[in-house]
Amino acid sequence: MLPASCVSAGSARGSAYRLILLVAAMAVLTFGLTPPAAQAAATITLSSTSGEAGSLVTVTGAGFPKRTKGTVVAGAAKVAVTTTSTGTFQASIAMPTAPGTVTVTATAGSAIASALFTVVEPAPVPSGTRSIRFGVGTNGGAAAGGELDEVAALAGEAPSIVLSYKDFSQVAPLAELDAVRARGAETLLTWEPWTWGGGTEQPAYSLDRIAAGDFDAYLREWGTALGQWGQPVYLRFAHEMNGNWYPWAEGVNGNGAGDYVAAYRHVHDVVASTGATNISWVWNPNVPYWGSTPVNQLYPGGDYVDVVALDGYNWGTSQSWSAWQEPEVLFGEGLTQLRQLAPGKPIMIAETASSEVGGSKPQWITNLFRYVSAQQDVVALVWFHVNKEADWRINSTSASADAFKAGLAARR
Repeated sequence: MLPASCVSAGSARGSAYRLILLVAAMAVLTFGLTPPAAQAAATITLSSTSGEAGSLVTVTGAGFPKRTKGTVVAGAAKVAVTTTSTGTFQASIAMPTAPGTVTVTATAGSAIASALFTVVEPAPVPSGTRSIRFGVGTNGGAAAGGELDEVAALAGEAPSIVLSYKDFSQVAPLAELDAVRARGAETLLTWEPWTWGGGTEQPAYSLDRIAAGDFDAYLREWGTALGQWGQPVYLRFAHEMNGNWYPWAEGVNGNGAGDYVAAYRHVHDVVASTGATNISWVWNPNVPYWGSTPVNQLYPGGDYVDVVALDGYNWGTSQSWSAWQEPEVLFGEGLTQLRQLAPGKPIMIAETASSEVGGSKPQWITNLFRYVSAQQDVVALVWFHVNKEADWRINSTSASADAFKAGLAARR
């Protein structure tokens, strides 16, 4: 029999040993477990890493927080994104207009990822192979031969499209169409359902009256006259309808949702019923802005439209409400929406110009031609050569005129 002191010491040693084993087992269990997987670092990839100014690049993101709103930024351009249930997204954004390296940055929640894109100088375009047509609108319109000659001298090229305006009190301007054709150009004929100078509240020209047939005799007169004239003409009916400054906009003049599409389709069908097959129908919203009517609510459908167009002006700081906008910011969202609504349709920039106030108009003009040249579906650019709300003219300064001539010569 062991002495009591030995038993006591042995028990203590046994207890200590068991405690060591227990601690060791807990350590094995604790440190042997696989730790929870950490969220993968956010990354973005670009569909291309170099290209000309204005190139549309698809940005694909992964590893971002799930179902989270964010943004993709490249220079002054910004687009909103929302990640999926797996933390991914895809968005398209136009690259800046200045050559050099630009950082494309995506942010969603606390996650940020970037990638680099190199904006390269466009390749020289051989003379005589320009695929973007040059158009112009002047104070005197299609009949103002002297103004068109001045523009040709300033630009170093005669315009092949001449912008013209008529309201619903005027007959089809066949003499003006002849004058433009004699210059080797075509007319972009803007047909406005109102009486000039009457303001936005003109109930006689409400959209429901047009759709109901109140103007059918007049519409047939235009269709018959244009059809008999027989040469190609672009007919731009009720443009900038997504704004609120014309009586054919929804939300003014008693017009309601759906009235614009109904009126546009009716006008198209009545004119087409006269057999006028020489007309190319141009559907032409303003560039979207906060508060404008969504363009997808105003599109009459591919069977009623041959060409889609955008009007957009860089007002600079010439107005209390305006700010300087680079071309990719001014036109980027609108072009994206047109492509979604009317895939495959040719696109015109049917009215554009820049103020001199708030930035460099010569650089803006250079950037515009670079940007538009990278948009392969843009087939024409029409400059608004008028000193009106701002000095929109090509030659508002000699530097602007020089930039215009150079940019036009270098375009796609």
